[in-house]
Amino acid sequence: MSANPADSASARDTGCARESVRIQAYMRDGFAARDDTLAVERALEIHVAGAEPLITMRTPGADAELTAGLMHGEGVIRSRDDIVYLRAAPGEADVIRLMLKPEARARLDRVERNTLATSACGVCGKPSFSPPTPGARQPTQAEPGRVAPALLLSLPDRLRAEQGVFESTGGIHAAGLFDSQGELLSVREDVGRHNALDKLIGAALLADRLPLSDCIVMLSGRASYELLQKSVMAGVPIVCAVSAPSSYAVTLAEQFGVTLVGFLRGDRFNVYTHAERVAGAT
Repeated sequence: MSANPADSASARDTGCARESVRIQAYMRDGFAARDDTLAVERALEIHVAGAEPLITMRTPGADAELTAGLMHGEGVIRSRDDIVYLRAAPGEADVIRLMLKPEARARLDRVERNTLATSACGVCGKPSFSPPTPGARQPTQAEPGRVAPALLLSLPDRLRAEQGVFESTGGIHAAGLFDSQGELLSVREDVGRHNALDKLIGAALLADRLPLSDCIVMLSGRASYELLQKSVMAGVPIVCAVSAPSSYAVTLAEQFGVTLVGFLRGDRFNVYTHAERVAGAT
């Protein structure tokens, strides 16, 4: 798998992802004025040619990747070939413009979605709920081989080491992409855990990397249904999280052949589904 130029520091654009505010901090001896650093959250307007704009809250940076990943997760964009153009609007902050080829545009027409999505939830903005379908996802094709427990145990610390915005704000999620040998390929951060994964998958889509059939996704928080759905559609065979999975995430992982690892921290983890990919598991 070749290096992705979108993984450069300029592409990740963490400079506008934080801002400083003056606060009153209380400690045992009383209040003291000091500066605090916050993760930035702003609205992004996604203008798709011929459709109503979509507004999503996010941490600024990697907006094209976020848009591509969001549309891929909805089953609208299946590959980079579905995109005519995807670019920031000149002179308009927090606006991105997308033009789709006719087949993808028709898929967008079939996606029922409100015009407001939040950085907290990828399903809450939808008027109806539907699981991923075989016709709208990248199948998990190749097996990454039997992964050693020691490799999995190394992933959280390696992800944390790349979380520059989290280190200064403490208020941001991350998603990391590793190959089956444990090489770190890319990391994305955002105030919304769904956005972080959308940015990660969007970067892979724009680099023609999909499906991610030889990769591991590492999540900085819990593993919800929505995150598993996005991973399934990107063809990810192993999803790891430092916290717990939800019951429906486990159901989805079992159904679509994904190895789901939770509570991956310190010297322990739980394998919830398809443990055959992890060496030593029965």
